[in-house]
Amino acid sequence: MTELAGLLSVARKAVAEGADLLSRAVPGKVHAKSDRDFVTELDLEIQRTVQRYLHAATPGIGFLGEESDSDAAAGPEAEQVWILDPIDGTSNFIHGLPLCAVSLALVRDGQPRVGVIHAPFLGAEYYAAEGVGAFADGVRLSAGAARQLREAVVSIGDYAVGPDAAVANHNRFALTRKLAESVERIRMFGSAALDLAWVAEGRTDGCLILSNKPWDMAAGVVIARESGAVVLDSDGTEHSVRARHTIAANPVLARELVRSVAASLG
Repeated sequence: MTELAGLLSVARKAVAEGADLLSRAVPGKVHAKSDRDFVTELDLEIQRTVQRYLHAATPGIGFLGEESDSDAAAGPEAEQVWILDPIDGTSNFIHGLPLCAVSLALVRDGQPRVGVIHAPFLGAEYYAAEGVGAFADGVRLSAGAARQLREAVVSIGDYAVGPDAAVANHNRFALTRKLAESVERIRMFGSAALDLAWVAEGRTDGCLILSNKPWDMAAGVVIARESGAVVLDSDGTEHSVRARHTIAANPVLARELVRSVAASLG
């Protein structure tokens, strides 16, 4: 077993504990982090549980969670760090929508090397390690083969909330209009982890997310890449934790989607 395959096994066990909590719990108290952005007591419980497991199993690796105290957390560009979103799609979860997941990645030197996404209400677990491949419930994943945007189902990230949302959404609205003129269908799922996992699985042909929070993206990025998809920043360079935006698709469509984003950003 390679080192990364061993760390993938650790990650799957850690995420399974979090997904078990997610599958059988209610949100608990809901707290506002900012305008229309929320955290639940369950987010915090899952993060504590997964962090404890990882600390015991891999004490030499840092940890960053979405709900971490930033002063106490390892940064996303640390040499090696686990990055967790305890509930990706918290708003979906609060409203009883099943599109939410526990998402965990191992990031090394700014790139995700291991990723696990577990969506218990969908009965789906996606996982990958660099050089090992991407899988869903034991079945190897392969990105879709659409050759033209007019044949492509493309998901987009959520519209912005919080401070300066109106400014941020100007580009998102422009991107939506641009895609509506060229792709078969646009979808918005409310979970960046599932956006990327479904590109890897071939359920969708691409995704465009005008943000790059590492806990949202890291696990899905390595899963998409290991399925044969390309993941890029909006300037066409390779995606990393330092990227501004997140674009994933098969190699044929990826450059077309980059051009769509560039046109929308003006």
